[in-house]
Amino acid sequence: MAGKTFVVTGASSGFGRGVALELASQGANVVLAARRVTVLEEVAEEVRTRGGVPLVVATDVGRQEDVRRLADAAVSRFGAIDVWINNAGVLAIGRFEDIPVEDHARLVQTNVMGVIYGSHAAMRLFRAQGRGVLVNVGSAESVVPLAYHASYSASKAAVLGLGRALDQEIRLGGERDIHVATVLPWAADTPVSEHAANYSGRTPRLISMDDPQTVVDAIVWVSIHPQDTLPVGWKARGVYVMHHLLPGTTESIAADMAHREQMEKAPPAPATGGALYRPLPAGTGVDGGNRARQRMEDAQTGGGS
Repeated sequence: MAGKTFVVTGASSGFGRGVALELASQGANVVLAARRVTVLEEVAEEVRTRGGVPLVVATDVGRQEDVRRLADAAVSRFGAIDVWINNAGVLAIGRFEDIPVEDHARLVQTNVMGVIYGSHAAMRLFRAQGRGVLVNVGSAESVVPLAYHASYSASKAAVLGLGRALDQEIRLGGERDIHVATVLPWAADTPVSEHAANYSGRTPRLISMDDPQTVVDAIVWVSIHPQDTLPVGWKARGVYVMHHLLPGTTESIAADMAHREQMEKAPPAPATGGALYRPLPAGTGVDGGNRARQRMEDAQTGGGS
């Protein structure tokens, strides 16, 4: 990875920040993209400390002109892009009809159009270069849609479908040095819950969250050893296989678990649009601290995890 150039969207927190720091430790050039420029500058300083070369580009991935400017800035600074990682995404929680339709649209603009804009910029560049790896971060919900995450699940299914279609176009074109990988994590303990739009009436809760570092390591690995689809961890691999065998049963079990976790166990919380329309100052780490919070909530209510 030393000397290679990686574009990482959503680099101000969660998987994106973790991936940027891992790449820096290997001496990579890391192009940091997100809306929170002040936080990106902090990440950039960590990248330098770890031995990487950072470039900060303020980017709202839901804006095509921002993504085009991101690609141009990376090429202008480093001459080429070796890996483009579409990681930025937002979550909306609640019954489908309780979430304002404008919030659904904004989520799709970020999670779907943001990935399309990034993939389009990357693929045009990779074809011109004759090489490159595109990594799109999907979710276990790309395969198993989850109750109270309707538009999020739909957006992640779109990410998986896009990756598979691009894989076939690359195969048909005979371009052996261009690759597309879709990463499918299980729910992980990042600030995504803190940033979520939430109309459930209750505090965001996710089921049996993984350590985010597991996903960070998988994203870094697949950027160097690309494969078309990578479920991360035993839970994601398990539901991936189970859904192929028993799709209806798998979706019902997942929905029951989501209902119990989000709508029965979680304490009350006011409605919020979260970080859909504007970035929030809080939640800048890789780890979101949600596992500790949920254990505390369970201890207070006497509920199990």
